[in-house]
Amino acid sequence: MIDHDQRSYELIARVFAGQAEGLTQEDIVDNITLYWLTNTAIPSARLYWENKLAFFAVKNITIPVAVSAFPDELYTAPRSWAEKAFPKLIHYNKLDKGCHFAAWEQPALLTSELRTAFRPLRTSPT
Repeated sequence: MIDHDQRSYELIARVFAGQAEGLTQEDIVDNITLYWLTNTAIPSARLYWENKLAFFAVKNITIPVAVSAFPDELYTAPRSWAEKAFPKLIHYNKLDKGCHFAAWEQPALLTSELRTAFRPLRTSPT
């Protein structure tokens, strides 16, 4: 996870250099410890090793989709690509901060995105 990608490595390095990044040193050590003690670091990387699909190919997903484009993601999907890939795109937002591990690094921001994106799909109880 520390060397998942350059941006994640830089974020973690900034945290250990004393900068506030949405994570604390304790958050990082806790997460590494969880992988270490449960011996799940290698199995969690299996998806990346085995994935041979054309990851960025348009797949014509037909269910409602929301895209939150985090600036430090491995690939920040532009709106034009998202609209082609997801004909039922109901929400697109380009955010100011966040990386590949946005749920871990920016949980409040991601939660807000999810609520905003899927609020139109909620139905009123009868």
